[in-house]
Amino acid sequence: MSVLLYLIPIALFLGLLGLAAFIWSLKSGQYDDLDGAARRILFDENDEKSDDN
Repeated sequence: MSVLLYLIPIALFLGLLGLAAFIWSLKSGQYDDLDGAARRILFDENDEKSDDN
């Protein structure tokens, strides 16, 4: 039972830390361009460089 006195605050702290990291990622613009990353994976960088030559 005494272990719960340690585990509950640790769990709450880790949960708040995760929430703070998520809010930070929202404010820093990590989720602004979701379609760009999905399209970027389809193109090979080497092909784009060779077309320019």
